[in-house]
Amino acid sequence: MPTKIQEPYFQGSIDTLCYRKIKYTGYYGTFVHTPQLGKLEVLNRTLVGVDTNGTIDFIIPINSEDADIKELILKHSSIKGLNENDVEIVDIFNEETRFFFPGFIDTHIHAPQFPNNGIFGNSTLLDWLETYTFPLESSCKDLNIAREIYTQCVRRTLGYGTTTASYYATIHAKATSLLSDIALIHGQRAFIGKVCMNRFAPHDYIETEDECKASTLQVIDYIERRNPKGDLIKPVLTPRFAPSCTEEMMRWLGSVRDKGDYHCQTHLSENNNEIQWVQELFPKYDNYTDVYYKNGLLSTKTTLAHCIHLSDDELLILQKTGSGVSHCPTSNSSITSGEARVRWLLDNQINVSLGTDCSGGFTPSILEVAKHALLVSRHLVMKTKNDAEKLTPAEVLYLATMGGAEVLKINDKVGCFKKGLKFDAQLINLNAKNSNIDIFHFQKPKWGQFETAESMNKFINLIDKWLFNGDDRNIETVYVNGRTVINNV
Repeated sequence: MPTKIQEPYFQGSIDTLCYRKIKYTGYYGTFVHTPQLGKLEVLNRTLVGVDTNGTIDFIIPINSEDADIKELILKHSSIKGLNENDVEIVDIFNEETRFFFPGFIDTHIHAPQFPNNGIFGNSTLLDWLETYTFPLESSCKDLNIAREIYTQCVRRTLGYGTTTASYYATIHAKATSLLSDIALIHGQRAFIGKVCMNRFAPHDYIETEDECKASTLQVIDYIERRNPKGDLIKPVLTPRFAPSCTEEMMRWLGSVRDKGDYHCQTHLSENNNEIQWVQELFPKYDNYTDVYYKNGLLSTKTTLAHCIHLSDDELLILQKTGSGVSHCPTSNSSITSGEARVRWLLDNQINVSLGTDCSGGFTPSILEVAKHALLVSRHLVMKTKNDAEKLTPAEVLYLATMGGAEVLKINDKVGCFKKGLKFDAQLINLNAKNSNIDIFHFQKPKWGQFETAESMNKFINLIDKWLFNGDDRNIETVYVNGRTVINNV
């Protein structure tokens, strides 16, 4: 079970928790992933070897039920001197309704807002911030409150299969550093952002420009010292959104981003009133996106949440800078922001991912968000009559995994099952106790009894059932870097 956090900072070497060696493990069964947009690939009767550093060492098909798995592992492993006693096996070979799927990647989530999930009133964006969000975030100045909220947020998101999350914290440097420790101790891969907000905020929840600069550098330094390799936790520059930062503040953040090649995250074009406000505050800029562009905040490592009401000119800026989009359909619907044109973005070579946007979104489940992404695309079609805008199950599952890896520029580490990538994965059981998914005997794939095509079609139908009816009850185990971080068995 996840480690209970006792102190605001973990004392000692974080390596003892996050980099301890694991046994070489062979995972044997069915693997499902989306290595390309629109392509759902099912690897049935497959053996995946994961080395002691959590890296996928090999992937091979198994053609015989009588195969000696340990012998095959020793044969295909790249580890010299490996013997049978050094190897563990996770075997779901004969299971028709269990499979491995890559860990979900949530590219936009507000950790301090977690207690407000499902609380909206009758709000739209700007009044929702004033009424619900700022008071709760301000309370995280108290590290005891921050610890309670952040611990539950990390545990809950891991429990829903989120192996990587890009978190917004608050303006508080110590509480933000605490969030990075909690993610490390629980083994979640995370991007941690101290929110920058030096205007248009409550008097008790605002920084001066100098305070914001100092606290931003403090958090970056803390995270880089805690995780020098940057392979699990990274800092991410986080101007809340254009109205909450002065030009001088954004320009400074842009210079820090450029010098350190840091990741950056912010909001863009979420709400029509917000867009109008930006135009009034920044009259010399061509549009909302131009504010970020001319202040140096856009790059291939920038994640822009929402992007609902972009113009063609703004799209060109995203193309030019390689900035990625976090699509947040649950939040966009919940606070009446609008319907993002995801197909338009994808067709124009913009990388798109999914974000829960808790607590604008009411669920910490990326699987639920993927379902909403599919449904929102159909609502768009009801208006435009353009069927091409529909997203398929395979496409939204791509956005939930590889899409997130592309946007965060960690596709060289995670996102699918491929030799050399880290084993960030979920073991899914569609037939788990109290599962919300009903599977009838005639719907099972019965691998080996039917022709391959028939079995495959039946199994892909079960994946659709999982997308629309599945939840955390179907998650047996969650792995990050090959380490078990959640075990519900």
